Amino acid sequence: MTMSARLIRAALAALVLSAAPVAESYAQAQRPAAPAQQPAQPAPEPEPPPPPYEPQLLKLAEIMGSLAYLRTLCAGKEAQDWRERMTALVEAEGRTPLRRERLTSAYNRGFRAYSVTHRSCTDVSQEASTRLAAEGERLARVLAGRYGG
Repeated sequence: MTMSARLIRAALAALVLSAAPVAESYAQAQRPAAPAQQPAQPAPEPEPPPPPYEPQLLKLAEIMGSLAYLRTLCAGKEAQDWRERMTALVEAEGRTPLRRERLTSAYNRGFRAYSVTHRSCTDVSQEASTRLAAEGERLARVLAGRYGG
């Protein structure tokens, strides 16, 4: 239970007790105490601040999700390749559960964005795929050039 929840609970208990008749308050005080509550679990460590390239990395994950959908729609069997690339990215960059969640959500957002509007492979789908691949390649180069080892 969080500290604010405990404070609210204590305040409510104080209000109830102050409004109750004196005899009822006395009767409650004479009852045996409830068993002790379990000690509170330690708060999880706060997530470290994201790296400066986080927005570009999330955009890259979203592009990868979009390409996973479009390339599979138009070319066939590339979905597994993109999933494997995304898995490698999450393993390399997903240092915390929240960070892994953000990366995965970005990938899924990209996949869903194109699955809503592209039901079959068309010239527009192929053009979108080409543009996304170029943007993803440019973004990957910028990330590797600026932040790579």
